[in-house]
Parts: sequence; C-alpha cells; structure tokens
Amino acid sequence: MCTQRHDLVTAVSYFLDRGDGEPPTPIYVGSTQVTNERPMISTKVTVTDVTGKGEFTLESHGFAFHKHVSKEKGFHDEVALRAEYYPECEELLKSFTGASQVVAFDHKVRRGPAYWHKLGENNSASRGPLRNAHVDQSYEGALIRLREVLSQKEAEEVQKGRRWQIVNVWRPIKPIRKDPLAVADATSVDDEDLVAASIIYACSGRRMESWTVKANPKHRWYFKYGMRPDEVVLIKCFDSDETAVARRVPHCAVEDPDETEAECRESVEVRCMLFY
Repeated sequence: MCTQRHDLVTAVSYFLDRGDGEPPTPIYVGSTQVTNERPMISTKVTVTDVTGKGEFTLESHGFAFHKHVSKEKGFHDEVALRAEYYPECEELLKSFTGASQVVAFDHKVRRGPAYWHKLGENNSASRGPLRNAHVDQSYEGALIRLREVLSQKEAEEVQKGRRWQIVNVWRPIKPIRKDPLAVADATSVDDEDLVAASIIYACSGRRMESWTVKANPKHRWYFKYGMRPDEVVLIKCFDSDETAVARRVPHCAVEDPDETEAECRESVEVRCMLFY
C-alpha cells in the first residue's frame, strides 16, 4: 500500500468555448464506435494526492475514497458483473450513505488507451480513460436518466420532493499507475463553468445530456496515488437537493508524467441512483 504523497503537475482537457453561443459538438455513440470531436483545450493544473488525508466526503466535496473488497476480480463477464457486482455496489452505497434504496443502472469497463476515440471503427472495444473534464449527467440529464430507470409513476413520485442522487462507484481492476482518475472539489466549480452537452445514440436516436467543463483557475483537483482493487472512489454526479454543498463533481483521467510508459489503466465504474 502506498503511503507517500505523489502530487501531480499535469494537464486537464477542458471545453474550448469559442464564445459564439453554439452548443458543444455532440458525442455520437454507435453500435461499435464512439465519435468525439468536441473541441477541447489542455490546461496546466496541480492534482493533489489525497493519500493520508481523510477529510473528503460526498456531502462536503462530492467525492470520497473508501476501502472495499469485491468478490469480482477480472470484470470480464458482463452477466456476472450485473448479477453479482451491481448488488455489491448497491449495498456499499446503502451502508456508506444511509440511502433507503439504491439502484445500479449502468457501468463502463475501461482497458484501452486514453486516445481510444481516435481509433475509428470498433473503438468501443478498446474503451479507455477519458481525459476530458466532464460530469456524467447535467441536471436535465439526470432527470432523463431517472425517467429511463424508473417507471413513469415512480419517477413522478420521486420528483415531488424525495431527495435522490446519482453516484458512481469507480474501482481499479489492477493497481493504477497510468492515467489515474482525478476529481474536482465540487465547491470549487461554479455552475457557470458547466456547459450542457449532448450524447446521441445513433442507432436509436436516444439523447442523453452531460456537463462539459470550462477551465477556471479556481478548480481544485485531487486523486489518490497508486489506487488498488480493494479501494473505490465514490463520485457524486447529481444531487436533487439544490441546497447541498456539493451537487456534482467534474472528473477525468490525468497523465502522470512518471508513468507514461506503463500499461493501459484497467478500471470499472458502476453508476447508481440513490433514494432517501
């Protein structure tokens, strides 16, 4: 287990806002290929290692690092991942947050290079880290997801005032060296820094909405050096409580200049809805 701090001076890829009022270029998701031609700009940042620090919580910062051993190891079996790992994540979040109900609804396994979008046809088979700062769901995108995951009646009941959240459970499949995951302190990111951006599923025409992020020197970025498979980071992507200190957390992979020649990062993230 790593106990030494390892802060990074690196770069985050932010949305390049041309100031013309045009919305960001959509990401297009096909059956085997993801097209992402959104203009971005690489911006120098310091990413602070949280090793030895324990003050980060979902309520205060929008993220939390936590020890958790999973029965799943390789994450190659999609059926087992849904049947066995989803319930693990649901129970973890219930215990960690006190939510009365947790529903895991989606996941991504990543084993490829950070430049996987540029691989062209069949690039989704080499899905790797995302270095573009983003939040998985915008406020509207969270509502779209809610209406997909729940029945119409259930979604309407939740929207009448029940608090609910979307939280990702992100885990290394192997110890992390290359392209660690960085998270931004939610309180350092203004709503004005977030730009709603479409994700279009080409086969069905289905549209989702995320946040892309504009650069701001106020942003405070963090990661945990040398994360292992028995560690997770919980990432709050949405909170219906408009008075919450931390409602959403930009995140992305960042380059560790000392690990550019290491093997591609392997990780799994499960996206969950929490109801209180």
